[in-house]
Amino acid sequence: MHEYTPAVEETVRKLAQLCVERLAAEPPLSGTAAWEQLESVAGKTITAAGLGGPEAVRLWAEVLAPACIAVDHPRYLSFIPGAPTKLAAAFDMLVSASSVYGGSWLEGAGAAFAENQALRWVADLAGLPDTAGGTFVQGGTLGNLSALVAARESARRHRSGLPRRWAVCVTEETHSSVAYALRVVMDVDVVLVPGDERGRMTGTALRDAVDRLPPDRRAGVFAVVATAGSTNLGIVDDIAGIGAVARDNGWWLHVDGAYGGAGLAAPAVRHLYDGIEQADSFIVDPHKWLFGPFDSCALLYRDPSLARTAHTQHAGYLEAVTADGEWNPSDYAVHLTRRARGLPLWFSLAAHGADAYREAVERSLATARAGADLIRRADHLDLLVEPDLTVLTFERIGWRPDDYARWSGHLLDTQQAFVTPTRHRGRICTRLALVNPSTTLDDLRLVLDSMR
Repeated sequence: MHEYTPAVEETVRKLAQLCVERLAAEPPLSGTAAWEQLESVAGKTITAAGLGGPEAVRLWAEVLAPACIAVDHPRYLSFIPGAPTKLAAAFDMLVSASSVYGGSWLEGAGAAFAENQALRWVADLAGLPDTAGGTFVQGGTLGNLSALVAARESARRHRSGLPRRWAVCVTEETHSSVAYALRVVMDVDVVLVPGDERGRMTGTALRDAVDRLPPDRRAGVFAVVATAGSTNLGIVDDIAGIGAVARDNGWWLHVDGAYGGAGLAAPAVRHLYDGIEQADSFIVDPHKWLFGPFDSCALLYRDPSLARTAHTQHAGYLEAVTADGEWNPSDYAVHLTRRARGLPLWFSLAAHGADAYREAVERSLATARAGADLIRRADHLDLLVEPDLTVLTFERIGWRPDDYARWSGHLLDTQQAFVTPTRHRGRICTRLALVNPSTTLDDLRLVLDSMR
């Protein structure tokens, strides 16, 4: 099974050819399917004797792949899309084929060095000090959890007494993964800070909300989460104001930039992130707006030693890799075994240069601004939130939930676009999320005109 036989080589070459064809062609939108549909066509795919490489390749290419929606299609505008560069995707193939282990310096020094170069680029965008560092994890959910675990451990070690209950301040627009991490995984209370008219957390609202808490609950606050580009609305919180309140109270400031943090690369919107240099931890997902393949989240700490104290695992068999002075990526998050997820971003940055990334982010911002103008001028649409970044949230005047569902299904069935409904302040609406530099104003116009 592990031998490189002629039959294996034939299958490998077929797979390599599929990869080349996929990267060379315009991405198909494709669609989805019910379990029963796939079961009736694919049948039982795991058998005692095996299907053989060529048949397994055919099954994937002809049956299963068409039942997936390509997130890099220029009119995939739902959730937060992805748009990996061709070189990032190609290098991801090599990472897998090379069996690179990314957990320790001992086993993957070259990988850790390259990943740290990419992390340094992100840290410089945010204005974090030269001592900042971290690791790449699976996604924003794990990045947020890891940062908050480090924050609580730091509070435990530096406070003279422990509170009755720990607590963290968030808003309704804070990503769902944060509340999940706090309530379900960490058993920590959530303090909900009211957002302003655009859903932003401000320093004033944070201070007022905490001042109204009972003394024992206020004493439990150890961190606040600011959002640099909310998923539903694309709004950037008042990071500078929030940071000032956090600093006054001795709290940890975590900034969730999973989607919007990439905007740091664009001079046009850099001012929106003022104050991010105060962050104790910060995340951004390369698989979103930094043009990397799934799945990858860059997690950075102002003082990595605090994270290492919280996350380093100790066991007899690990003594060989936990030597002082070595940078082990596994020591900085809730993980041990890890894929070197930052390498595709590093390779693409190294090959294309930071200027190309800046230009690509700026292109998405320009398209989003032009799209917002289209919505403002359309008599059948209403722009619900003035965009900070590249999420356009709007409603079709007069439509009900069933209208949105039929329209969304028709767009996908006819292979025009993938756009799904959402809600804003209880109102059914929809949103377009742009992170793909290949998405044009004509693509947006097609979608908007389909709502007439």
